[in-house]
Amino acid sequence: MEEEKKVPYHFGEKIRAVRERKGYTLKTVAQRAGVSESLVSQIERNRVSPAIDTLLTLADVLDINLEFLFEEYRRKRPVQIIRSDERKKITEDDVIYEELAKPAEADEQYAMESFMVEIPVGSHTHRGSYGHLGREIGYIIQGKAQLHYENLVYNLNEGDSVSFRAGSPHTISNTGDITLKALWTVSPPQHFVK
Repeated sequence: MEEEKKVPYHFGEKIRAVRERKGYTLKTVAQRAGVSESLVSQIERNRVSPAIDTLLTLADVLDINLEFLFEEYRRKRPVQIIRSDERKKITEDDVIYEELAKPAEADEQYAMESFMVEIPVGSHTHRGSYGHLGREIGYIIQGKAQLHYENLVYNLNEGDSVSFRAGSPHTISNTGDITLKALWTVSPPQHFVK
């Protein structure tokens, strides 16, 4: 006997539960969605994975929130990996930001973004010079830096870490004689890399 094709995401149970709760028949939903009754039945029994346009149409017909349908998918992808050769980079003058962690919208108030920052000798960041909501955490991997925060200056050496409320103006300067490399995390994300 041929083994049934495994459907990786089970939208069917959710679609059936909502349909039954609303008192709709398979025929009613199929007609409103413009698909066959058989297809709706197979989707509900997780025998087939619906095409995205069919899934969106069914969600519209049943007034289902897409977050509700896709929450299972999010649970199955709890880990985000960015391969070293796939990282996005952005430059601001001569400062290089390399994305280490992308903001995840599902994390809401716990969302963050993280970068490897490289600042050439004698240069400094510009981002943050006006301040923004949230917190920042930095770790100096290589070199010497100064954090200019409001009217204060903090000297940072290799291995030092720093954290602060980001609402006040702040910049990082390279005060050493080699390229400054630092790991930087911002929460909530500023969506610096699009």
